[in-house]
Amino acid sequence: MRIALFITCVADTLFPETGRSVVRVLERLGHQVVFPADQSCCGQMHVNSGYRDEALRLARRFVAIMGRDDGFDAVVSPSSSCVGWVRRLLPQVAREVGDERLARDAEQLGDRLFEFSEFLVRRLGVEDAGASYPRRVTLHPTCHSRRVTCIGDAPEPLLEHVRGLELVTLPEAEECCGFGGTFAVKNPDVSLAMLEDKCRNILATGAQVVTAVDPSCLLNIGGGLSRLAPPAPGGGPSVRAVHLADILAAEWPP
Repeated sequence: MRIALFITCVADTLFPETGRSVVRVLERLGHQVVFPADQSCCGQMHVNSGYRDEALRLARRFVAIMGRDDGFDAVVSPSSSCVGWVRRLLPQVAREVGDERLARDAEQLGDRLFEFSEFLVRRLGVEDAGASYPRRVTLHPTCHSRRVTCIGDAPEPLLEHVRGLELVTLPEAEECCGFGGTFAVKNPDVSLAMLEDKCRNILATGAQVVTAVDPSCLLNIGGGLSRLAPPAPGGGPSVRAVHLADILAAEWPP
């Protein structure tokens, strides 16, 4: 299968290794991954902040690039929130402003646009990605992945098949981490209170690693853990925030 990587702004800027991990896993499974170099922001941050016109300008460009006929069998991203915006919300917003063409194009692209874990489990039927990661891990199911992209429990069988990994349940897992895009900037006190609750629940599991399918949520949680988690013997927090793709790409010894 020929797969286009949709890297997203946050992953490209702050989590470049996660994009490489997606490529490693897909190539390990025998697929060809290509990177459309002219891809741009999909507009999710702008629409979430109320800038609909700016969001739609970016979305039109993104859909034109990723939806063109370059022989892609699928478009895959390590960010469920960006996938959810393009696949589910963009057609609605486009129709609100009377842009039926953009709505149809987004729907056509959405038929082959996937978050990474749902692509592995739902499209490829893969639960064992050949990874080894001897750590105690807990999973934070992000708000967008549950309620917008609707990937269900796709990350769980992938984690359960990682050699050496012990998956532990996160208390109140369905609660938001407090990020919410620009919500964390506009409502810092509420956001920090939510984040503290999330981090204390993570620490209560005794996990060494918390994982998720959205880099932005991991950025927020990682920052919270750096302040709340006790320091590890070698320095840094005793609990790390690691993207699911980075776990699935891991082999031991590294």
